[in-house]
Amino acid sequence: MTYRLFEKTELFISPLRLAGADLGSCAQAAARALALRPEDIMVTDAIGDRLVLDILVPAVEPKQILAKKKPLLSALAAIPGVHITDETDVHSDGILGLISLDEKAGRQLLQRSDTIRSQVAGYLRKRAMIFATGQEVLSGQIRDANTPFLAEALKGEGYQVATGPVLKDRADMIAGAFCRAVEEGYGILISTGGIGAEQKDQTLEALARVDRHAVMPYILKFQIGQGRHHKNGVRIGVGVLEQSLIVCLPGPHDEVRLAWPVLKEGIKNNTDKNMLAMNLAGALRNKFIARSAEHHCHLHDSKTVCHR
Repeated sequence: MTYRLFEKTELFISPLRLAGADLGSCAQAAARALALRPEDIMVTDAIGDRLVLDILVPAVEPKQILAKKKPLLSALAAIPGVHITDETDVHSDGILGLISLDEKAGRQLLQRSDTIRSQVAGYLRKRAMIFATGQEVLSGQIRDANTPFLAEALKGEGYQVATGPVLKDRADMIAGAFCRAVEEGYGILISTGGIGAEQKDQTLEALARVDRHAVMPYILKFQIGQGRHHKNGVRIGVGVLEQSLIVCLPGPHDEVRLAWPVLKEGIKNNTDKNMLAMNLAGALRNKFIARSAEHHCHLHDSKTVCHR
C-alpha cells in the first residue's frame, strides 16, 4: 500500500534559522530521514525562517512518513548552519502532513495500514487480466486459443478473470496496458506472445519498462543474424508493478498449456518472481530438450534402438 501525494508534495519547515547552511546537504539529510533516494527530494525555498522541501516521487510508503517529524528535524539540525528550536514544526497541505503525527498515533496508523495492505493484496491476488499480443492475432490470421484456456483455468482456481485487448507488437502500448490494468486493481497480469527472438517481439521490452528488475531467463539461445533472429534467444519474463505480478508467456498454445501447472503453483504459493521465472523457463526448456533428443534419435540408422 502506498500513499499517493496528488501533487501536494511540499513540506514546510518553520520557524528555523539558517546561517550559511548548505541546502544540498539539507535535502540529503531529509532524504535519509524519510528513506528516499537523494534525487527524490530537493530544497525549493529558503526564505526568512522557513525551509521548503519538495518530494519528487508520486507516492510514498506509510512507514516513510508516519510520525517522522522528530527524525526529520533531528537530521536537519545536524547540518551546520541549520538551527532548530522547540517551536519548529513540519507542515504540508497534503498527505505528507502525517509526518507530524505523534509516535503513538503513527504506530497505530501504521499497524492499520499494514492490515489494509494485507487485505488489499489478498483481494488483488484473486483478480487476473489476460492479454494476447501480436499482429497475427489482432488481424485474425490465427485464433487466440491461449486466452480462453487461461481464463477457464484461472476461474477454476477461484480467480476473477478479465480479458484485455489484443495488443500490437509495440513496447509502449504493451507497457501502457500493463500500467492501466494495475491501476484498475488487477493483481495478476498474464500476456502471451511476443517473447521470441524476432525484431517484432516487444513484450519483454515492455516488461522492462514497468519493472527494470524483471526476471527474464532464457528458454532457447540463438546466434544473432541467423534466419530471422535479431535477438540472442527466447526468454520468458516475470515482473512486479506495485502489488501486481506480471507474467509474460510464449505464444504457442502447447507451451502455454505446459507452463500453466507451474504458474498455478507459483501464484498459489505466492512464489517470488525470481523463482517463478526460473521454474517456468525450466518447464519450457525441458520441452525443447526432449525434442532435441527425439530428433537426434531419428538421425540414427533405422535399425538403431534409441533409449530415452
